[in-house]
This record gives sequence, C-alpha cells and structure tokens, in this order.
Amino acid sequence: MVKPSIKTTKPKKVIKKRKPKKVSSFKWIFLIILIIILSFITYLFTSVTSPKIVYIPQGSVFKSIAHLQAEGVDVYKADAIILRLLGKPQQGWIDLKKEKHTRIEFLYRLTTAKAATHEVTLIPGETTTVFLDQLSQQLSLDSKKLHTVYKESEKISEGMFVPDTYSIPKEIDEEQIIKFLLERSSQKQKELSIELTGSYDEEKWLHIVTLASVIQKEAASVADMPMVSSVIQNRLAKNMRLQMDGTLNYGKYSHQKVTAARIRSDETSYNTYKHRGLPEFPICNVSKEALLAALHPKQTDFLYFVRGKDGEHIYSSYFSTHHKNIVNATK
Repeated sequence: MVKPSIKTTKPKKVIKKRKPKKVSSFKWIFLIILIIILSFITYLFTSVTSPKIVYIPQGSVFKSIAHLQAEGVDVYKADAIILRLLGKPQQGWIDLKKEKHTRIEFLYRLTTAKAATHEVTLIPGETTTVFLDQLSQQLSLDSKKLHTVYKESEKISEGMFVPDTYSIPKEIDEEQIIKFLLERSSQKQKELSIELTGSYDEEKWLHIVTLASVIQKEAASVADMPMVSSVIQNRLAKNMRLQMDGTLNYGKYSHQKVTAARIRSDETSYNTYKHRGLPEFPICNVSKEALLAALHPKQTDFLYFVRGKDGEHIYSSYFSTHHKNIVNATK
C-alpha cells in the first residue's frame, strides 16, 4: 500500500517592513536647530565694549557697522542683519551712556539712544585758531589741548575745515571733536573738488583753497568775489606782489586791523607786501562761493581796488587812478 505523499510547505518568513528613520532624522534636525538657536542667543549676550559716545554716519546699516569696526568696536557683518531687524540706527552722535553692553543691548541702543548736542557754527572766512578757541568756550574744552590735537592730526595749519553748522555732543572730548571735524571736512573737501573741478588732487586742491582764502578775506560780499579773484590772478600773472591786508589776518590775527608796523615786522609767507605769490597755506576756512570765484574769476584788466565809503570796492587798472580812488575814499 502506497502511502500518499504529504507535501510539506515551509512556513513563510514574515518580513517586517522597516519603519523609515523619520523620527531619527527629525531628532537630528531638531538638535541642529536647537544648537543654532542656543549659539545665536549666546552670541546676542556676548559683551561689546565701545566709547560711551559713538558717531554713526549717514548710510546703510552695513556702513554703520563698518564704521564702528574701523573705530575698534567688536562688531561684525552679522550684526548689521540683527540691527536691521531691530530698526534703523540713529545718525550722528549717539550717547550710549556706558561703555560695556551685551551685544543685543548695544545694537538696540544704536536704534534708540540719542545724544544731547550743541550746535557750533564755523563761519566762512574764520581762521582755525579762532574757531578752536570758540569751541573751547562753547563746549568747555581745553583750548591748549584742542590746538595740540589739531597740530598732531593735520599737517596743514589752515583751511582744512569746511564752514558749516555742526551738531556736537556735550560730552565729547578734544580728540574726538578734532577727529570728527577733520573727517567730515575731508570728505566734504573731496566732494567739492569733484563737483567743481571733476576730480580730486590734494596738491592742486590746496592751491585752489589757498587762492579762495585770500578772496574770502578781501571780498566785500559774495557778489564781489569774482572781481577780487580777477585782480589777484591778474597780479599773479604779472609777478606783482599781491599787497593785500587780508593775507595778514591769519591765525590769531583774524580780526585785527593790519597796521604799517605789522607789515614791517611780519616775516611769514602770509605777508604779501614782502613776498610774491600766494601764501604757503590758506589764511582761513573758505566757502563754496569763494572756491567758485577762484575757479571762475571775472575777466578784467584790473590790478587795484580800494574800499569806498559805501563799503564796496572801487577797481582800477592803473596806479594813478588807484591813488585818486584812495584819496577820495579817505576824504
């Protein structure tokens, strides 16, 4: 008897489907995000040291951060992004009240803090010596230190400031104010040179400023400047001495009457009665109008002028006529 064959089937293996490692990936992503957040928070609370009073120039937040970096403040490009989120930084002088802050506090103060300021005005034609003395009085600064810092910071003794009204913080010191005024003026000088001449060459521009400073001191009015410029340039072309009192109103002599004794005793290049050509340096700080007159003199053949009784200048081409004008003006 044949036994029926019994087929035995192997039990099928149950293959368990592996669950995607989503949970594990999420954990890693969460951990990375958490580390970034914690690092960012830690960064926000790092310490920043800066002067109590800082200057923020006009421009973008990146320009503000770059300026602070140049001043030695420990800030970075990333701070510009944070600063954008907090608001727009104030411009000008900012009073931060203290020198040490957390980074977030420092950036926030840049958007909210303001400095109490004084307004000081440098009028066209004023000398740097007199202007610095005025600053010392108005802002209760040390006059001697102001002059010393200026001499150490600028090789040209005169004409480097641009006449304007400046907002100056009350707590500023002598070094800060000289640095601020020179930086602002240097930038403005370059802008004026490019605007009026098409380029900036330091030596050529100094010559123009020197010429403009004589015009500034001698002209009776803005309208009179191109005429004075004409006389100066006509005399220079003929190698004549300028023989102008205004050139002796340099430095501390800004408002002093020029006497015959001063003319005899002054041996500096500012004494155009003794020396030919322009003075070595400008004699005062000049206006844009004086610069324009230096670049665009009136076309005349005048070589002389004298102030008339009405305060306006009387011009002439010949000494004989000039002499008569002097006599008439003094009657």
